[in-house]
Amino acid sequence: MSPSAAPLVRVIRSGLEESIHLGHVAVCDADGRLVAWAGDPDRPVFARSCMKPLQATVSLAAIGDERIPDREVAIMCASHNGEPVHVGAVRAVLRRARLGPEALRNPPGWPIDDRSMARAHHPNREFQDCSGKHAGMLLASVRNGWSTETYRRRSHPLQRRILRAVCAAADLDSVEVGVDGCGVPVHGMPLRSMATIYARLARPERLGALEPRADRAVEAMLSEPYLVGGRDRVDTAIMSETGDVLVKSGAEALECASVLSSGLGVAVKIADGGHRATSPAMIDVLRQLDALTATQIKLLGRFARPDVTGGGEAVGSLVTEVLLRRR
Repeated sequence: MSPSAAPLVRVIRSGLEESIHLGHVAVCDADGRLVAWAGDPDRPVFARSCMKPLQATVSLAAIGDERIPDREVAIMCASHNGEPVHVGAVRAVLRRARLGPEALRNPPGWPIDDRSMARAHHPNREFQDCSGKHAGMLLASVRNGWSTETYRRRSHPLQRRILRAVCAAADLDSVEVGVDGCGVPVHGMPLRSMATIYARLARPERLGALEPRADRAVEAMLSEPYLVGGRDRVDTAIMSETGDVLVKSGAEALECASVLSSGLGVAVKIADGGHRATSPAMIDVLRQLDALTATQIKLLGRFARPDVTGGGEAVGSLVTEVLLRRR
């Protein structure tokens, strides 16, 4: 019998424990060794948007030696807010491919950012948080003469390359393949395999021929963290405060990190898909791995211990209880 989910985050309102978020944590090194865990590190998960740095790595490899600015590489790795700076970066990638927004095949969406949503008149494909990844896939397809109509299909040359890269980076012979929210293939694997991928993003020489492109993706994300998420986003906040801890959020409360200093990869999955619990859990795991200083945790306080509100005022908070087991 596999281990059950472990308590990770408790919700305290007016002194009463109102809810408990259970979940799983895996911490691996670049050799794929499990270093620390909570719950079931072998819990199968779909990678969702946490795979974007590796997907962008494969797109960059297909694009070739073309010099692409950090902001455009970062938006290819992003689940962005749809703020003007993000839409501008998506358009820049499309212009590089000599394509317009009508070439995007991700679904239309509204900006995640409230201020940007208030100014938006209607949903469109550029606002949707995966549009940067799709723009990068289109650029890779144009540079190789591949179809720009069918780039989302599993049979497309770029998606076949991505699948091979995912299996190699995860040390797996095969993975489950489904359809992500934005329409491209999504890859399912044990949580520890996601942690291994992120450890190898921190040590890109372990990715073989993809090393320079993976290094480029990581460099761009850390150089332009606002392009990766945006206002009030935890991955942007952690990367901005540290400069050497790469973080990427995904749907259904999956969050992954690469700790460049130690070469460790971290994957956190909240069992019920409750996204509010991922940030406190991830920050607590990074604290226990000595990847964040006390000062950095204090500066990240609103993500580390979010308020529970009542009547517009703080009446409690989310409290972490991540008990890591170690080898």
